[in-house]
Amino acid sequence: MFNMRAINIFRNQFTSRCQHANCSEMFKHIRWCSQFAFVPKHRPPEDWAIQHLQEFIDSHKRLLVLTGAGISTESGIPDYRSEGVGLYSTSSYINRKDFVSSSRARQRYWARNYIGWPRFSSFNPSFTHKTIAEWERRGKVHCVVTQNVDRIHHKAGNHKVIELHGTAFKVHCLSCKNMVTRHSFQRRLIDLNPHFAINPGEMRPDGDVDLTQDQVENFVIPSCESCGGVMKPYIVFFGDNVPKTRVEEVRENVNNSDGILVLGSSLYVYSGYRFILQAVENDIPIAMINIGETRADKHLTLKVEARCGEVLKNILI
Repeated sequence: MFNMRAINIFRNQFTSRCQHANCSEMFKHIRWCSQFAFVPKHRPPEDWAIQHLQEFIDSHKRLLVLTGAGISTESGIPDYRSEGVGLYSTSSYINRKDFVSSSRARQRYWARNYIGWPRFSSFNPSFTHKTIAEWERRGKVHCVVTQNVDRIHHKAGNHKVIELHGTAFKVHCLSCKNMVTRHSFQRRLIDLNPHFAINPGEMRPDGDVDLTQDQVENFVIPSCESCGGVMKPYIVFFGDNVPKTRVEEVRENVNNSDGILVLGSSLYVYSGYRFILQAVENDIPIAMINIGETRADKHLTLKVEARCGEVLKNILI
């Protein structure tokens, strides 16, 4: 399924190419457009910035890599905050209070997530994901802390990944804490809603899509098979708290690092920003690749404002 927003964005380029290319080339161009449709406008990285980043990477042997939605935009998943392409400007989001207190909110969330899941779960690693995995294999990166819930780091081959905000690939009961895979939950949704088939709209970073209330009012949500309780994605929603054990695990890994590399995150959410403050307190240098202003800018040793994959392809280890 192609991303229609991407096709519209690049329509003029595409039309021009169609006049001179065969169908194979035409669809390659559509796929390329879809892949980078949610990457904000930016300039190519400058040589001096790449050189300084190379020196930063070379001078550290135990890097902790902190990743945000910016690296998954290169896989085709939109983020929330990026200017011009983020979803905050056009969409609302689910928060814990609404999900827990409102059965209609849960119905709407799961109906939209049900439609978006096949596509969301099929996204592949970007060049950035693959590079981080290779750096781990070579011993340069000792831990990845991700704010993303898409599990693409695992697909790329990383083994030491702390999912700060949880994962969309698990669902748990709010009462008895019973945990199931999102794929098995999808099968239950299919069984209970055999006639529910709607083409998805724009996808959110957690796999949700936009549907009208009329489209979702008859959608049936499975309850917990163990206790009959409410099932919730194993994700830290807005208004949720990151589990203390997870925070402490990240803090320990920050302390065991000699450098922090932030990739594709504005760090405006405190859940990730707190570890930058910890690094500053411990005199651990911080480098960042990100397009646009971030909450951590004043604490950075080095910042490269460009697409992560475009920068990392120039870095050797």
